[in-house]
Amino acid sequence: MKKIIQRIDFVNNKLGVFTAYLIFPMIIITFLVAFMRYALDLGSIAIQEIIIYLHAIVFSFGAAYTLKDDKHVRIDIFYSNFGKKSQKNINLIGTFFLLIPTCALILITSWDYVISSILLFESSKEAGGLPILYILKTYILFLSITLFFQGVSEILKNLVEED
Repeated sequence: MKKIIQRIDFVNNKLGVFTAYLIFPMIIITFLVAFMRYALDLGSIAIQEIIIYLHAIVFSFGAAYTLKDDKHVRIDIFYSNFGKKSQKNINLIGTFFLLIPTCALILITSWDYVISSILLFESSKEAGGLPILYILKTYILFLSITLFFQGVSEILKNLVEED
């Protein structure tokens, strides 16, 4: 089980680090869009869509990385006051009964949507937009798959971890 945990964590760590490097170009491109619009009175739908694509990949691949490092948003009213064993049980139950089924549901319900987009080579509906909308839609599958496997890793960690 430890090898499975290590492999899942390794892949999600590499994806997370990769996406962290995408934040810098996203910031630069956002600045350029604003500069072009307000200083040069120019605009480009394609460049604006690049920002959307970068943001989507950062979110989609970064979600599992964030879960791996236990840095996800948590409404922490009672959780911080609980002991380690109670926190471990809450994480285990939440991952098993909420995260895993949600990821499976997203994967199942979005599969046909994404596949049909890929088969059609769907492009942006905006004039001057990017002709690769199907790539953006595949991020939905990547999000659910990487989160699903990271959820499995978290469950296994909770099961093999000694109290």
